[in-house]
Amino acid sequence: MSGPSISVVVPTRDRPELLRAALDAILSQAHPGLIEAIVVYDQSEPDRSLELDRGDRRVRVITNTRSPGLAGARNTGIEAATGDLVAFCDDDDEWLPGKLAAQLGALDVHPDGALVSCGIRVSYDDRTMDRSLDRSRVSLEALLRDRLTELHPSTFLIRRAALLDAIGLVDEQIPGSYAEDYEFLLRAARYAPLVNVESPYVLVRWHKRSYFAQRWETISTALQWLLRRYPEFATVPHGEARVAGQIAFAQAAMGNRRDAVRWARRTLARNPREPRAYLALAVASRAVQADRVLRTLHKRGRGI
Repeated sequence: MSGPSISVVVPTRDRPELLRAALDAILSQAHPGLIEAIVVYDQSEPDRSLELDRGDRRVRVITNTRSPGLAGARNTGIEAATGDLVAFCDDDDEWLPGKLAAQLGALDVHPDGALVSCGIRVSYDDRTMDRSLDRSRVSLEALLRDRLTELHPSTFLIRRAALLDAIGLVDEQIPGSYAEDYEFLLRAARYAPLVNVESPYVLVRWHKRSYFAQRWETISTALQWLLRRYPEFATVPHGEARVAGQIAFAQAAMGNRRDAVRWARRTLARNPREPRAYLALAVASRAVQADRVLRTLHKRGRGI
């Protein structure tokens, strides 16, 4: 075998059919080195029948030994990984042919890079759309300005040494584990500009969900935590306005009109053209329902 060894962390919970499709796509990648998929069962009974060892293709099944939830499951997999590089893949997503080859090529071009991503193909409500960034590097400032949804965790491929020694594990203290992927990207970009492959190489499935009041409360609390954790947002007005606008929308969705208006005002003070402020005010005034706004955005491959 030649080429770097790659450990792919796949957290899972009660999605057996989608999980098998994800594993098939991972193991089918054209790569001359070892690919090991580490399936981490979170709050569910592990399926040992998935385990296999074909020499250069392996599947290991373990259980989450850290905090319950996605962050703890990912960290359990990272700690068990042995590869030169560590990748993430959600159990309901699928890598498309050529992903690893394209990303390894990008890392060769940018040897100072620690994390490489790629474009995504979003599937939602029987529709698909490609989302890609037209740039090969992503700076911390760019990430503060925009979440850049194209940088999906199922695209991440990370040098293991940089992950363990510099970037660090996924943060398990974020309220409700909301936006832990974004916080992880911010930390990675602090260490070194991210490398990006413009073409879409991961199929990402967005599922319809009901945003009940407790979920909106988690979103609002987590994003306020993020603003406190990263004072750099104050240096990028458009980025701070974006996050404040998301908080305003969450408050409006919960029916907290006064807090929604307060956060909308903060948003507009930083960026008068931030659309989330106006959407939040529309929801707060009951001119439109929050779920309807989200459904419309998701059909376009976007979120709030």
